[in-house]
Formats: sequence, structure tokens, C-alpha cells
Amino acid sequence: MHIKIGFDIELAITAPMAFIYLLHVHPSRRGDLWAPQHIQVEPGLVPEEYYDAFGNLCGRVNAPAGVNQVRFQSQAVVRDHGLPDEVNWNAWQHDPTGLPTSTLQFLLPSRYCEVDSELLQFAWNQFGQTAKGWARVQAICDFVHNHIRFDYMAARATRTAVEGFREGTGVCRDYTHLAITLCRCMNIPARYCTGYLGDIGIPPVPYPMDFSAWFEVYLGDRWYTFDARHNTPRIGRVVMARGRDAGDVPITMAFGQNTLAKFEVTTYEVDAQGNAV
Repeated sequence: MHIKIGFDIELAITAPMAFIYLLHVHPSRRGDLWAPQHIQVEPGLVPEEYYDAFGNLCGRVNAPAGVNQVRFQSQAVVRDHGLPDEVNWNAWQHDPTGLPTSTLQFLLPSRYCEVDSELLQFAWNQFGQTAKGWARVQAICDFVHNHIRFDYMAARATRTAVEGFREGTGVCRDYTHLAITLCRCMNIPARYCTGYLGDIGIPPVPYPMDFSAWFEVYLGDRWYTFDARHNTPRIGRVVMARGRDAGDVPITMAFGQNTLAKFEVTTYEVDAQGNAV
């Protein structure tokens, strides 16, 4: 199958400033693009691209004096296998002594995932008797899915996993932060993902299209996708960036005062000629 993706984001500014963004399709999906993805930054700004410590393709752009609005735009088509997220109930959980060293950073506390908190004892009390491996991660997803109530109006960029646990409300990043933290509490490496997830294979949902957040855990010999918000395998994920939590993968970050003036995201299935299905 083929998926059309894109965005149109405008930020109003009142002074010269730098921006960084993580809006490219992740390098691991680059080979699935119909054509190289180009991000246009208006008014005629030329970005400098680089890779961060997690292997994400990032960009930096500097808005000079006299510019009062910066606009990021892109459209692309991605080839996808069209299958739901993989499920493997036989995927086993490593003891930390046997984990690859590259996964160890995803066991540690991070900005929005406070492993060294009240959640540590709660996790062991709640999930300590579940079977290790896939069953334990799924039990965590089931808990988070039922514990947090999805509410766009309750979104808050500074909410941490502990706060989401206490408040019981939030958006996809809050489900993801809490699930990641509980997995790390149980010695399961977990990392944050941001990207596209359209209404493919499900009835359309009554919300404006947005970027989505989910997470991956290291079980057996690889990383697997989990999604505590939807809590069911989904079709058509297109990852843009991975990190320890949302703080590592900002969609855009302005180093100065700014106001979001426009935010549109598109992701939907198209045929081989690029027409909407």
C-alpha cells in the first residue's frame, strides 16, 4: 500500500531566532519514500540538516530580522507493507545483565519518564506477578489504556508520567510516557516514537489529524511497537523520530517567543497513482 503524508505548520515570531525541527521521515524508512522528502521553509530560508545522538534526521533554520512568520511544509508518499503492528507473544524479556549496551539508556529516568519515583514500587506491585516478556508489556498497555482518559482539551506540554498517572487524563504522549516509565520500572527498555498514524483500517475518528506518539520495547533480539492509547495493532505507522521521551524529539522548537499560527497534518492511503483511496 501507499500512504500520503505531509504537514503545514506556521509559527509567528517577533524577533530573529533559531529553530530546530524533526519533521523528516526517519532514516529507517527513507527507502520507502517514492522520492526524497523535501521540507520547504518559508520565507525562503535554507535549513542546515544533521543527525542527532539517536540517529534522527534533524534540521536547523535561522529566521533573520524582519521575518515575522516561519512556515514548514512538506508532502511525500511512503510505501508500506499494509500489515498491522507485529504481535509476538513468545518475545522474551532479558535480564539487565544480558541486554545489549545500546538499550541500557532506555532503562534510565528521563525528562518526562521518572523511573525513580512512586511509579517504581507501583509497577512492581501491579505487574510483578505477570509473565515476563510480551505479556508483561501488554499488561502495562492495558492498565495505561484504561487509566488515562483521552482529552485534547487537557493536553499539557509539561505533563510528566507521574503527573499523567495522578491526573488520569491526557493525549497520546501522556499514554506513551506512562507506559514507557512502567516498562523501565520493570527493567524493560522502552523508547519514545513520534510519527504519522492515519485512520487506515479503522472507522474515521472525530478529531483533527495530528502527529502521533507510541513506543517501542526491546524484547528477544529486536524492538517491537506498542501503543497504549489505541491498545490494538494498527496499520500505516510512519515513524519520524525516536528518543528517550518527547523532550528528545520535538516536532519544532523555537529558541525564542513564538505563537502557533497554523498546524495541519495529513496522512491517508493513496493508490499507485497518488489518488486518495
